[in-house]
Amino acid sequence: MKVRLAFPWLASLALLTTPVQAQDWASDFGGHIKGQVTSSQLPEDSLFRDLAGSEATDLAGELRLKFATRRDRWDFKADYQFIALHADSLALARGLPGLALPTQGVIDDDRRWFDLTDTIHDQGNEAVVQRLDRLSVGLTTERTAWRFGRQAITWGNGLVFTPMDIFNPFDPAAVDKEYKPGDDMLYGQVLFGNGDDLQGVAVVRRDPSTGDTAADQSSLAFKYHGFAGRWEYDLLAAEHFDDQVLGLGGNLSAGGAIWRGDLTWTRTATQEVLSATASASYSWTWSGRNVSGFLEYYRNGFGQPSGDYSPNDLLQNPDLLNRLARGEVYTLARNYLAASASVEMTPLWMLTPTVFLNLDDPSALAQVVCRYDWRQNLTVLAALNLPLGPSGSEYGGIESGRPGRDLSTGPGLFAQLAWYF
Repeated sequence: MKVRLAFPWLASLALLTTPVQAQDWASDFGGHIKGQVTSSQLPEDSLFRDLAGSEATDLAGELRLKFATRRDRWDFKADYQFIALHADSLALARGLPGLALPTQGVIDDDRRWFDLTDTIHDQGNEAVVQRLDRLSVGLTTERTAWRFGRQAITWGNGLVFTPMDIFNPFDPAAVDKEYKPGDDMLYGQVLFGNGDDLQGVAVVRRDPSTGDTAADQSSLAFKYHGFAGRWEYDLLAAEHFDDQVLGLGGNLSAGGAIWRGDLTWTRTATQEVLSATASASYSWTWSGRNVSGFLEYYRNGFGQPSGDYSPNDLLQNPDLLNRLARGEVYTLARNYLAASASVEMTPLWMLTPTVFLNLDDPSALAQVVCRYDWRQNLTVLAALNLPLGPSGSEYGGIESGRPGRDLSTGPGLFAQLAWYF
């Protein structure tokens, strides 16, 4: 049965505005307001052009209110979100049902244990929702930490590709990575005297087709983090959506660089899959400017082995499609290389060019991200995305299943203004 908290936004606002009476309670309140625009050119052979015209534009606004209070060993956290969208991508998602590849819609809690999202309006290319993205209570002792409720965790050592991060990983090409969507879970951590720690997570989810909680939709995972000299290592064991997952990862500082890597083994109902990532990052000074760069290889074991992304071939790979739909994997092929450098143009201006290269077909995504701290509480974030590749390739546009039409986009711009308080 679906667990619904009636009017969660009102409860959250009441918590945020209730004055703290007891002197031994310490509370924090803050948040941000973000406004952003994303615009992409649509090639003449793009299926999206048939619905949106020559250009697809998304306008988005988000208000996030953050409240945290703590007393002795107990703490409580709540984040309220108000999101308004006027987006061609929503109209495209509604107008192209049944595609082998999922299209992004409005965020919801169809899979989550608690329904903390209220959809005020959702029609055409417009949507308005309010929700609680964080709602948890925690208990901390000298050697343990426990937290129950909606929260987010990040595991693994990948910089852009994260096979060990099985809980809502970021899209490698996402520009704004400030907040991961939260999941409803019980989280625990035990600290050992030698500095090692053991983390455990139990995530309860519902089957979206029935609305009931289901073991084959939930996750139970443990990660051990340890030290061996200069080497930090992670060991992962998980039961995730009825699949068994084992992982090994770590990082090491050697030769002036930081070396990172993760290796995961997944047993599904039909196959055993190995995925991996390995990277080297290095920092230096160039023309009086601080620069940090990295090179990362990614092996997506769930990817298409032949580089064929036609609808019929994709439908023969349900393990990949399931992970694309759940937002766990964002790539179609097997082998990738990412190269990036962050250049400190001034103390307030950071420029980051990145290239994502598909090694299995001649396509790539070139991205340049600019971050500028305009004022003390104002930040400008902008990006240029340039997909490169021929028709039929991943970044050039895969087949749509309709003659003469690909699922392709052209050059795109992203711009965001964020005010923090």
